Amino acid sequence: MRQPFIGSEAIATGALTKTQLATRYRRLFPDVYVERDVDLIAEFRARAGWLWTGRRGVVAGFAAAALHGSKWVDEAQVVDLIHDNRRSPPGVQTHRDRVDKDEIELVAGMPITSPVRTVLDFGCWYPIMTAVAAIDALARATEIKVADVELLARRYAGRKGITQARHAVDLFDAGAQSPKESWLRVVLIQAGLPRPQTQIPVLNEFGSAIAYLDMGWEDTKVAVE
Repeated sequence: MRQPFIGSEAIATGALTKTQLATRYRRLFPDVYVERDVDLIAEFRARAGWLWTGRRGVVAGFAAAALHGSKWVDEAQVVDLIHDNRRSPPGVQTHRDRVDKDEIELVAGMPITSPVRTVLDFGCWYPIMTAVAAIDALARATEIKVADVELLARRYAGRKGITQARHAVDLFDAGAQSPKESWLRVVLIQAGLPRPQTQIPVLNEFGSAIAYLDMGWEDTKVAVE
């Protein structure tokens, strides 16, 4: 039982006794347990949150992004779930947003939001800096197309936060290699500077790339690190 499991189910099937459950495992969420020495990677936290919903919720937000291969996801991040139970325990944030079947994928045996839907949720749920950095990271791990996100945004034209989400999508750039690069790029754009190019190659005399600059403007030979 290295992965999270529902305690009452383990007892009902005879896999564990109540004493074993109480002494050998730790509770993550109500009736959801894991072995005491297990490292709580993002996938385990996502699974634990999903089990807490009785396997009825949809994993979303940073947990979904991590399952899609996104980097820079804090393992202690609150698990976002699309679920109708508002009384979520600490460590879980539920959202009662509508989600259609074509916006859900099955990953590691769990229903999670597709990359495009995850992008839209980032934009609607989080402040612009957090959202853009998260979208940048997800875009590096998956093939996100702006046109697909815009199409989905039209489906949810009246959704709370949709205007901010469109702004975040307009700012994302898969060239960012860290959250700090994402934040800096947004600061530069918000300051009124032209949108910088990311990962600018520095060439040697033979035309081979010997380094890459975080961002800048090639025409004026100005780079920002």
